[in-house]
Order: sequence, then C-alpha cells, then structure tokens
Amino acid sequence: MSGKRKAGGKRGGKRKPGGPSGSGTGTGSGGRRRPASAGGSPQGSGQRLSGTSQYLADAMEVFRRLPGRPMNARQLASTMGIRDREVQGKLHLLMRDLAGKGKLEEVGRGRFMLPESKGAPQRKGGKPAQGPGGKEALTGTIQISAYGKGYVRVPGQTDDLAIPKGHTGTAFWGDTVEIGWMRRGRKEVPYVADVVKRARDLYVVMIDPVKDYAFGVPTDKRLHRDFLIPARHLNNAPQDVKVAVRLVDWASPDDPPIAEVVEVLGAPGLHEAEMHAILLEYGLPYHFPEEVEAEAAKIPTALPEKDIKKRRDFREVCTFTIDPEDAKDFDDALSMRDLKNGNLEVGVHIADVTHYVRPGGLIEAEAVERATSVYLVDRTIPMLPEVLSNNLCSLRPNEDRFAFSAVFELDKDGVVVKEWFGRTVIHSDRRFTYAEAQERIETGKGDLAEEVRRLDRLAKKMRVRRFKAGGIDFDTEEVRFRLSEDGKPIEVLIKRMMDANRLVEDFMLLANVRVAKWIAGCKGQRPPGAVYRIHDSPDPTKLKSLRMFVAQFGYKMPDTEPGNAHRAISQLISMAEGKPEEPIIKQMAIRSMAKAEYSTENIGHYGLAFEHYTHFTSPIRRYPDMMVHRSLQHYLDGGGHLDTATLDGPCAHSSEREKRAAEAERASIKYKQVEFIGTRLGEEFNGVVNGISAKAVYIELKENKCEGYVDIKGISTDRFSVDTERQCLVGMHTGQIIRMGQEVRIQVVRADLQRRELEFDWLGVVV
Repeated sequence: MSGKRKAGGKRGGKRKPGGPSGSGTGTGSGGRRRPASAGGSPQGSGQRLSGTSQYLADAMEVFRRLPGRPMNARQLASTMGIRDREVQGKLHLLMRDLAGKGKLEEVGRGRFMLPESKGAPQRKGGKPAQGPGGKEALTGTIQISAYGKGYVRVPGQTDDLAIPKGHTGTAFWGDTVEIGWMRRGRKEVPYVADVVKRARDLYVVMIDPVKDYAFGVPTDKRLHRDFLIPARHLNNAPQDVKVAVRLVDWASPDDPPIAEVVEVLGAPGLHEAEMHAILLEYGLPYHFPEEVEAEAAKIPTALPEKDIKKRRDFREVCTFTIDPEDAKDFDDALSMRDLKNGNLEVGVHIADVTHYVRPGGLIEAEAVERATSVYLVDRTIPMLPEVLSNNLCSLRPNEDRFAFSAVFELDKDGVVVKEWFGRTVIHSDRRFTYAEAQERIETGKGDLAEEVRRLDRLAKKMRVRRFKAGGIDFDTEEVRFRLSEDGKPIEVLIKRMMDANRLVEDFMLLANVRVAKWIAGCKGQRPPGAVYRIHDSPDPTKLKSLRMFVAQFGYKMPDTEPGNAHRAISQLISMAEGKPEEPIIKQMAIRSMAKAEYSTENIGHYGLAFEHYTHFTSPIRRYPDMMVHRSLQHYLDGGGHLDTATLDGPCAHSSEREKRAAEAERASIKYKQVEFIGTRLGEEFNGVVNGISAKAVYIELKENKCEGYVDIKGISTDRFSVDTERQCLVGMHTGQIIRMGQEVRIQVVRADLQRRELEFDWLGVVV
C-alpha cells in the first residue's frame, strides 16, 4: 500500500475525544499509567528490576480492578503486562508480604485476592464513582459498531447502554469498561471513562507497511481501529501475512493504538494460519505453558491401592462408553446390572478429574482461565493437558480408572427408586462409537447388543416423560467436514442425532438433574452454595414475535405467560416435526429463548423443564463440572454451606468463555464453508431463507447447509421493505412476500475467505 495513508490509522476519519477532559486515557490520578488490563500500557518484556516496591501500586490496582478474582504470580504478571519470569518470582514474594500485612488474603496455594472482594465488589475508596448528576458509574462489556457507536451490556440491566460515537475511548469490542457520565445540555450522556479489562491479550492483523512503520489491519471486522506498529516492533514480520500483535500503548482515543508483533501466523488462506487466527481472534489459547505441561507430567499414573479401598468398586460390573468416532477423551461411561428385585442398576460414571487436579496448582489455574475445551473443524483445544484429558482421566477401555459416579436403581419404566453418589473405580469393557451402538439398537446383533438395547428402551421412556413435562427438543443438524491432508474441505458432512446419541444424552441429563436436586435439598436446608446450569424464561416480546411468525405456516401458538410457554413451544416443535418448515421453526424458537449460563442462583432450566439442573458429566472439558464435583463431595462429607461469592466469579467467567468457544467453532465452520463453496463459483443451488435484514436475505443451501446472503438491491422483481413483525420482506409494488423458510434458487458469485462471507445472486423463488 502507498504511504499516503495518515499515521493515525483510523477508519472512518478523525474520531472525537472520549468524553470530558482526561476521560478514556487509561491513566490514573496524577498521570500515572495503569496496568494494561486496566486500560493503560503494559510494561515491556525483559524488564529486570531489583526489589519489589516499584510494583506495589500497580499490583494493588490490579486487585482493586478485578475484585473477586484470585490470582497467582503468573496471572498477576500477565495482567500487568510483565513476561519476565524473574519479575514473576518477585511478585510472588510481594503478594506473600502483602498477605502477611493483611492487605491480601491467600485463598489457595500461591493464589491471592483482596480480603473485601469475597463479598460485593468494592471500588477504590469504598464509594461508587458518580457522574455529575450523581449517577453511579457502571461497569459492563462493550460492543462497538462499524460506525463507532458503542453498546454496553451492564449486568442486571435489561437494555444495553448506548454510547455516542466518539465517546468509546480506548475500548475495543468485548472489553470490560467503566462508564462515566457527562453533561450535554440538560442531559447526562454516558461515555467510556476507563477500560477495566481487555477482552483479549493478542489481536490478529494483516501487515500493511509504510516507510518507518506499518499498519496492522485487524482481520476481525468487529475491531474498529487499525494498529500502528513502529519498525522496532515489527520483529522482522514480512508483508502481507497474518500476525499476532500485542497492544503496547493506547493513551488516548485521538492516537492510534500502538502494537508489537509477537508471532507470525502465516499467509492468508493457509489452514494452520487461519485456525490459529480464529483462536486468537476470540482470545482463546492453542498451546499450554511449559510449566503447566511439566506439572501434568509429574502426576503418578498408577492407581494407589489405598485410594482404591476408599472407593466403591465397579470393576466387575458391565461397563462401556459411547462416543464419537474421533473422540480421544472419554469422560463418561455407563454400567448396568440386574438386581434381585427385578429393577436395573445403572451407573453413570464420570472421569474423576478433581482427584488429579487440585486447587492452588498450575493446572487448576489454567483450567480456571480456559474454562472449556474448544472444538474447531479439525481439532480440539482441550481445557486440560493431554496427559490428563486423553490418558489419566479418560475412561479408556480395558483399563482401571477412577470415577465420580451417580448410581441409580431404576424400575421398568426408568423411574428412579434409589440413588447413590460417590467416588468409584471402574473398568470399561468396551468402547463403542455412536455408529456401533446404533447398529446394535437397530439390529440387536453384536457384542453387548442386549445391554445397549435395554438402556435405549429406558432412555426412550425417560425422554417421553421429559417432553410431556414441557422439555423442548432443540436437536438440530450439525455441519462437519472431511478435510484433505493440507486442511482443504473435500466434503460437507451433516451430523444427525440418532438413538445412540440420545441414549447417552438422556442418562447424562438424569445424572445432572439428580445431582442438582440432591445438592439443592441437602440436609433439608435452603439451597447451599453450588453451581447450577440455569436457563431463564423467554422475553414476552420475543414470544409474541414467535407466535406471529409461526402463524404464517398455519400454526396457532397459545398466548401464555413466559414461564409457562415451554409446553406450547414443545408442542409447536412436535407438530412441525418432519415437515419442510421444521428447521426454521426450531431456529426461530431457539432465537426466542434466553441463553443458558452458569450461576449460583438456582432458577431452574426453562428449556429442559427442570427445576434443578447442573453440569456434572463433563469435567474433562468444562470447569463448572469440576466445581460441581467438589461441591458434591463437600456435602457428601457433611460440609456446611459454601460461600457462593467464591463461585460467582468462575461461573460468570465460564459462561463468557463458553460463548467465545462457541463463536470460534462457528467461525471455523463458516471459514470452511466459504472455502468449500469458493471452488464452485457460478454454480446454482436451492436454498432456504433463514434470515432477513434491511439490507440482505440470508440463505442456507439445502445440499450442504453452507450459508450466504443476497443483497436486497439485487432482487430485480421489486423494491422490498422489511416487515419486522412477520419477519419477512414485502414488495412495495407487487406485494411479493419473501419469508423465512421459503425455498429459493441462487447462484454463487463471491467467496470472501477473509471476511468469511458467501454472496449469492437471486434467481427466484422455487415454486
């Protein structure tokens, strides 16, 4: 690119200051720069300073700005932008000294937090920051439009807070920000006063060199500012490649954010470069720190006899796992045996991760931070090091393994007669793939066929009861790819739920429900401190929209209260089953629902119609499950009420990381869809309308479920306006209606890999 571009590196022209004088600068009182995560510049790597006093103020500021979050020395150093291990050691000594003086509290081996942060978050000085009219300063997560307007989601508030263009300060999309208030005439207008925490440490950009510097152009279209990379920070990165950069300084919104190159990812279009770019784009790791791997390698592999004796022994009971063909970690197994009274004992055995991963260790800290495994089109980025996830904790066949089990006595209808929870030792006799288990369900042939079929029959009975109670069947088709050796998509595969998949799902649901119910009713007290998987009732406005939408297909959905609507939604989906409109009705029903999340406040799971529900069955890949295992063991041991304040932070963090992981997975699928269809430019396909906006019609191809859009202006039959109530387009002259679920004919005209976009030409409605 020519050197004509302005050094400011801003998109859309010159931006206004972020609020009143001094706002959005990322500096503390007296002009002292805050730590990076607190909105200022990180300290440079390689700093080797003697003593610890120079870190005192910044370290305490980090703890004040991240209340309720315990940190070890490595995490504190990372937050402060320090990467020198010698300095990390000094920070550890500093934190111990502060703990001795009562300024910090050690809450786990090597992990510290502010004493007061166990309760409600405190601001510096103990008083909430206020705007000029007395409004309390708020903290939330910001999203910034391409036009520079910000929207901040504040916990506990229904509506997002709108930030005027030019007043988003030094925030990027996804950052946690503090909102202040400024005068505009008689009104008080919000602005970003400070960045509390960056959403990510690294950003993916394309290098665009000028003369003595370069621009880093973000590949994530949600990032509204380009980075300025001085020559000394380029680290020999070549032109026209994707690189990972770290924010070095962004003192003022009037200045460009300064960055340094930390890793060259590779040329655009290369499979490895693109997958790593997606992970970094969503702030997700793709390798473990050496010290974490080293700690994992030291864990003994043998099962000590003294530990075996403390556990209930299921090694002689018929046990097997059912997992995807490419699974490497097996975190759940099923056992079964007949009882003398004619009932069946079914054991749901879950990998005993917390036996190996203890609080205070490096593995634990890494698991807390990651919170979940991430699944891209070609790989799994595990929450735990592979020596644990694929070996020690994995319930592999023909090996003795420790488990945390929920054991049920079931009658012939699958009703729980008795239950037991506790630690066990098991021996899996067989590893089934879903296809192998399905074959036995359908044919009754093969080893352990009768055992699998008996569990399937019980699962179906439990499923019927769940749906009668109002549980909603949201099962949808999933897209997978068959890739070449160099990562190119060769074939699109559609994964559909089979009876074998549902069998496993139903018994995992049973375990999750019964564990949550047992904890909630522990000792007949009020629900003790624990982690629940909650799902709130739908928004009434969205329910109204759903009723109007399905009416177009001839379905009448009763006008019920949101809390009772799950039965109506379940019946609606049941009525649509097998019909052409089923996928779009399921999609719109899902859109009407709230998002499930983790919380210590048990409000039940609306979509599943469970009063009590948690996640107990996947501790290898979800940190909340580890928290549930520990809580359950605590109460089994007769422990008292757990302080929910210690669980709230990890719950919120895990919910947020789960969202990121899902977005990264969708991004990787979208990339491969565009790459796959990009080889078929000019071809025609039938598709289904699955989204409508004021500018575009979004279409999913029937053949392979790849998604793209048609520009509304490109539909030549008429000029169209959006009917928001019916969620359709209406021709202004002809009255032609283009609605969701309609089958249409398109031609592929553009495949933009970097924007992950497919563009189609409209050929017409399929009659």
